[in-house]
Amino acid sequence: MRCRKCVLPESPPAIRLNEDGVCNICADFEKRKSLRSSKNWLESEFLKVLNKYSGKGKYGCLVMCSGGRDSTAALYLMKKRYKINPLAFTFDHGFENEQAKENVRNAVDILGVDWLYYKTDSMKEAFVKIIKDHPEVPICHICSLWYLGLTYDWAARLKTPLIIAGWTKGQAAQDGETQTELASMSRATARFVENDLRRLPGFEKFPRNTDEINRRARKKFKSVIISPHWYLDLDDDELTELLQREVKWKAPDLSYPAGSTNCLLNFIYVYLAMKHYGYTHYHVEMSKLIRLGEMSREEALQRLEVNFDRKQIDSILEKIGCRLPEEKS
Repeated sequence: MRCRKCVLPESPPAIRLNEDGVCNICADFEKRKSLRSSKNWLESEFLKVLNKYSGKGKYGCLVMCSGGRDSTAALYLMKKRYKINPLAFTFDHGFENEQAKENVRNAVDILGVDWLYYKTDSMKEAFVKIIKDHPEVPICHICSLWYLGLTYDWAARLKTPLIIAGWTKGQAAQDGETQTELASMSRATARFVENDLRRLPGFEKFPRNTDEINRRARKKFKSVIISPHWYLDLDDDELTELLQREVKWKAPDLSYPAGSTNCLLNFIYVYLAMKHYGYTHYHVEMSKLIRLGEMSREEALQRLEVNFDRKQIDSILEKIGCRLPEEKS
């Protein structure tokens, strides 16, 4: 059963539905609406951050650009709307979508900006261990910890304190929010890092969570990560048309959720997360967008419908060189 207001399924103890079919996350959100301080998401607030942190070095900002629509839009906005010289930063752990990389290549060429493309196979051992031995651990969470730390490191090396992300309002922390719906995944991630990953050569200091990354980053270099999408009301269709026209952006032939741009490992993450938890962090993100009035429930359900089959899973498993636990002979 799903919450009748958002798209979260009932998954005790984190997500519970009341007698009206409303989840505890939505109920808590309604309570906080009247209690929390109003967070100002005006563009003027974004401009204050830009004025404070940009222009400190060769580059006005470092843009985390995966080639997806939102991150490509962030790069475009920094260059065209805010007239700040950005450095596009793309990380590739060996499983990035080729069409997404082509989107970045087109954007940086057309916009005339520098591109830092970082490719490594160093994370493959961690991914294999998750798939083979700890399928309850969200691959995307481990990857997010890795690339967040990597981004902070490069910002410090380049002395660029302003980091721009393409994160939606559904990925922004709300006042008083506890993220109960992600607690089980976060605990599984922390256990895996502490008990397994840190025992592998080269992973001894791998962070357990984002708080640990932020503490380390502050000791090295003061920087801030912010997304223009938190402050601008941009129509999705108009934004897509703009990027298609201006920087030749194209949606990948196949990606999950529908209309998004994610790496190949994302298919395995979704498959395993649905099996172990009944939902993914995309369900959490879109449920937030529904509560904020940024997305309809119908649109979220449509985008979250599984649009891939086992063929995609098997082709990625073959590339990474392992099998799912239940398939071991």
